[in-house]
Amino acid sequence: MICRIWHGWTTPANADAYERLLRTEIFHAIEGREIAGFRGIQLLRRDAGAEVEFVTLMWFDSLDAVRAFAGDDYERAVVPESARALLARFDERSAHYPVVEPGPLAR
Repeated sequence: MICRIWHGWTTPANADAYERLLRTEIFHAIEGREIAGFRGIQLLRRDAGAEVEFVTLMWFDSLDAVRAFAGDDYERAVVPESARALLARFDERSAHYPVVEPGPLAR
């Protein structure tokens, strides 16, 4: 199993709108692609003073499944224009970690 981790930051004024966009549109669109080997997505949110940090953790069976989601340059961030409009900055590249111990949430 592979965990794909990505960070994005918004202003506090845009944080609720960004979270709503992720939860009501972007995550549903990803799930709707029915990518073989895609296991799910989790969202973390942290107020960090002058900005709000969001972290997505996406779970895949393999790097081939990640490539089916992101393309051949699978480390490239996949950030729709609607999200870019609300973000102050974001990771241009996602990090990928082989899961050594999945724990109960990833099983």
